[in-house]
Amino acid sequence: MPHRWTSSPNPDQPVLTLWPYRSLPRRGFAAMILFAFGMSSIPLLGLLGSVALWGILPFILVMVAGLWWGLERSYKDGEVLEELTLADDILRLRHTPARGAVKEWECNIYWTRVELHAHGGPVPNYVTLTGNGRTVEIGSFLSEDERKQLYVELDDFLRAKATRQP
Repeated sequence: MPHRWTSSPNPDQPVLTLWPYRSLPRRGFAAMILFAFGMSSIPLLGLLGSVALWGILPFILVMVAGLWWGLERSYKDGEVLEELTLADDILRLRHTPARGAVKEWECNIYWTRVELHAHGGPVPNYVTLTGNGRTVEIGSFLSEDERKQLYVELDDFLRAKATRQP
């Protein structure tokens, strides 16, 4: 699952980091581009030495460039990061989108509620944090099963922190 709990130098201040899943690593990206170019070049072997080769080659190059651009755009869109931190009794969520301004939310942990919306959200099993007069989404880029697991982990985390003695 593309998230992890870490403890900063102080174990009482855990950090939850979430990021989108990458099904195609950079090495696979290069292999895909090479494969597309190689497979689309096979028909050109019969045209070697003819003028028709130069008529078809630009279309193959445009196709490979379009595939490159599409995959690169997908990587840029996937550069989303969310960090949920606990410092003292303040829970902070920092959402860093691929493009645009960073969004931040904070609330006292004792007033924070985590909710799982099975229906009615922008995605199935939508997870939100509520507190300080606001409701914010968390992990909307995760898969449906990952959001369910995230909800369970967040609910357990908030219950454990809210019941501890100061």
